[in-house]
Amino acid sequence: MGGMRGSLRRPLRAVTVAAGFAVAAFAAGGAAAESVVPGTRCPVFPADSWWHADVSGLKVHPQSRKWMANMAPGSRLHPDFGPSFGAQPVPYGIPITIVSKSHAKVRVRFEYADESDKVGYPLGADTKVEGGQFHEGDRHTVVVDRDTCRLYETWATRRAGKRWLAGSGATWDLASNALRPRGFTSADAAGLPILPGLLRYEEVAAGTIDHAVRFTTDVTDRRFLWPARHQAGAVNDRDFPPMGARFRLKASYRIDPGLRADTRAVLAAMQRYGLVLADNGSPWYFQGTADRRWPNALLDELKAVPASAFEAVDTAPMMVSPDSMQARPVP
Repeated sequence: MGGMRGSLRRPLRAVTVAAGFAVAAFAAGGAAAESVVPGTRCPVFPADSWWHADVSGLKVHPQSRKWMANMAPGSRLHPDFGPSFGAQPVPYGIPITIVSKSHAKVRVRFEYADESDKVGYPLGADTKVEGGQFHEGDRHTVVVDRDTCRLYETWATRRAGKRWLAGSGATWDLASNALRPRGFTSADAAGLPILPGLLRYEEVAAGTIDHAVRFTTDVTDRRFLWPARHQAGAVNDRDFPPMGARFRLKASYRIDPGLRADTRAVLAAMQRYGLVLADNGSPWYFQGTADRRWPNALLDELKAVPASAFEAVDTAPMMVSPDSMQARPVP
């Protein structure tokens, strides 16, 4: 398994793709205007975070072709969120729980205790768990304290009587680019936060997606690339992708103007911000929030995009510090 804050903002302009929808577009080399967690005033990490970095102008990674060959290149994208059709009590996807600073905090017993943050976690009967409380699966929790703008995430979360148990857990200051200690996991195998890589219904419906998207593949190398901090690879082979690798929908991929506006917004974001390899799982499954509003037509159109339309990019030139998610713009 699984703080420097710069001032790299540039003027924002919007390109309308259909009535009521827009795709955020920025001056060359610029960073996105700071987005917020729905229901709060908290940023989804600083605007100059690696998550918000425009990778459309980066060079293709030297290992791109070899990595792609070992990532089920004949497959297609698969949205790992949407209606569950009764297979589980809640929609597929990773839910976000918003709490106040007065929410009771509990002690969590972790399987990976040495790499988990030993603080009180605001978990309770109101906590939304991936798949539902007491369900099987990855059981991620993503909890945001709207008053302190602190993010709490856990993996393999469950209850045993009054006790809370989890595989691992981590916390972040949403106003900071600080990374976890090198070698530490989080609720994700890459040691990164989950929240900034989730597609959220509100941003997709508005057509203003300003960040990379979390995704998985089945076999990874036992290395990791900045800003990832951890790996859970099955092979020592540089021909397989490492945690933290970033993939971009090729500029040559034609986004059909006949597609839904929300589909086009997601694909435009994948060309500008790309996908982040954050965990082991089914190849080319990418994550969004658990939300009953996701339209099936959007999900079906996204499932038609071939994995072969992607390429890995070299994000090393964006690094400001190995211990920070802050990213410098690259022309």
